[in-house]
Amino acid sequence: MTLNQTSLPKHVAVIMDGNGRWAKARQKPRRAGHRAGVKAVRATVEEAAKQGVEVLTLFAFSSENWARPEEEVHSLMALFLEALRREVDELHRNNVRLRVIGARELLNPGLVKKFGDAEEKTANNTGLLLNVAVAYGGRWDILVATKRIARKVADGEIEVDDIDEARLAAEMQLADCPEPDLLIRTGGEQRISNFLLWNIAYAELWFTDVLWPDFDAGEFHKALQYFAEKQRRFGQTGEQLAAAEC
Repeated sequence: MTLNQTSLPKHVAVIMDGNGRWAKARQKPRRAGHRAGVKAVRATVEEAAKQGVEVLTLFAFSSENWARPEEEVHSLMALFLEALRREVDELHRNNVRLRVIGARELLNPGLVKKFGDAEEKTANNTGLLLNVAVAYGGRWDILVATKRIARKVADGEIEVDDIDEARLAAEMQLADCPEPDLLIRTGGEQRISNFLLWNIAYAELWFTDVLWPDFDAGEFHKALQYFAEKQRRFGQTGEQLAAAEC
């Protein structure tokens, strides 16, 4: 089923949680859960494109994930490379534009090159924009944006009084995207985990107990339906919105 476009979020962000627990429940190594999670990524991208979502942002590897066991981090990086080799052509055929956000300077140069090649290949596509957050943290994003603005003040490009919300937002990783309308988190936890802290100020939050490898098009549609039923007031009252519609 395709939802009415007027009730569809333009931008959906997803915290993909539960790979490790999925693997543990099946007495498999954690890397098996991460590998199974790639299938859920594929299903979610396909459903987002089908429904007409404009932007999908996936939290693949956080700033804090560097603290995980070295073997798991290495396995994740290898999986990124493998997924790029397998999926980028399919993304390109389906008119999806891929972009990676995060602290690339912390990543292996070979992986950074592969990210850049994939971005270049899909750069002119006009369908779904798929942002993949790797080595990303919301606090890091705000800090980097703040430093950029501070340099502009120090260089005399702008004055302190020129700094406002729009100026800061323009320096952040998703500056050219609409703010997320809907944030999905799988795996049963109900927290933000340092993801898009600036951007999700007015996002609707949808939490599910479903572990990420089991998340499919049907589950994604449930989240979209939840969003469609919400009245988004942005600080106004329901009466104000009703009056504006008259």
